[in-house]
Amino acid sequence: MMNESIPTHVAIIMDGNGRWATKRGKKRSEGHLAGSKILKRLAIHAAKKGIKILSVFAFSTENFKRSEEEVTYLMDLLIKYFKKEIKTFQQYNIRVKISGRKDRLREDVLKAIDNVEDKTSKNTGGILNICLNYGGQEEIIDASKKIALDYEKGKLDLNSISKESFYKYLYNDLEPIDLLIRTSGELRVSNFMLYQMAYSEFYFTDTYFPDFDEKELDLAIDEYNKRTRRFGGVDYETENN
Repeated sequence: MMNESIPTHVAIIMDGNGRWATKRGKKRSEGHLAGSKILKRLAIHAAKKGIKILSVFAFSTENFKRSEEEVTYLMDLLIKYFKKEIKTFQQYNIRVKISGRKDRLREDVLKAIDNVEDKTSKNTGGILNICLNYGGQEEIIDASKKIALDYEKGKLDLNSISKESFYKYLYNDLEPIDLLIRTSGELRVSNFMLYQMAYSEFYFTDTYFPDFDEKELDLAIDEYNKRTRRFGGVDYETENN
């Protein structure tokens, strides 16, 4: 039996909360609440399995196009989530990082972000990277602006820029994504962590996010273990079989 290889960085596009709720005759807000509960379980499970980084797409820059009522609810839910789950993060030694632009976020949301990042900053059991007011193209643009500023100030030699050093200019300097998961049956990446997913393995499931539990994550990792990651090269052993 093949030994299980645990991906270092797993990223999830948490999709389907609203449809999960609608299908059950519930309000969309109830779907988001159910999704937040599953996220807690997945963060704990990932830490226990030895996944070093779990990135999740919580709120995109485009999500501000939703109704004011839904946006307000989601921001309030985030604040409650950060306050409530700090004990969980401490118990399981999980460090929380937030990736995304800070503009357009309410002051109370920013305070909640600062608090949870500060309180968990010394935890070493794994990183929960929550992408909030986030867009992959925007992240690359913002990184490019930082590089331009460093160059203007004489802090950077353009010849020193590499694929690896570019990571330092992203919202968080994290390792590349090994496994990208999208729930709810949609087959697109929706402007999520575009730079980090260059050689990611993709896993799509019809399961709505509130139903994507620990067993579902294990199934995704099982599928990941069946893949051969070539990184642009050739697996000659596979080619010859």
